[in-house]
Amino acid sequence: MNAALLVAAVLLLAGPPVSADSPAPAATSAADAPRIAVEPPSFDFGKTLPQKAVSREFSIRNFGSQDLVIDSVTTSCGCTAALLDPAKKVVKAGGSAPLRVTLTTPAGPGRISKSVLVKSNDPEHGTFEIKLLATVVAEGGEP
Repeated sequence: MNAALLVAAVLLLAGPPVSADSPAPAATSAADAPRIAVEPPSFDFGKTLPQKAVSREFSIRNFGSQDLVIDSVTTSCGCTAALLDPAKKVVKAGGSAPLRVTLTTPAGPGRISKSVLVKSNDPEHGTFEIKLLATVVAEGGEP
């Protein structure tokens, strides 16, 4: 790479020049940002029957000092549904919002693991994964 091209690349990456008259860019620290936590962060439904809907309410909490904005809530498969009230997509600092999750178990027995992904504006944990577990037992088996 020639020297002129290298200098041009460095200047391009460095951004516009800052003069003494320019205001300093706002520093955003982790303390000034929203911070997501989900309680509980995972849940094991234990033993359950095939093709049974089991539900659990989770709490999305904001431990930061800025508003936490929930961009989306998605699930790993069609057997899992997550419901967040649209009015609760913005969680104030120190606040929380309920998230209702329903898992419909498959027809066959076995251990299952599913996920719910909560995407937000938390700069450190933009996507928070909630793990769901269950053990499906055969009909007539111990639930």
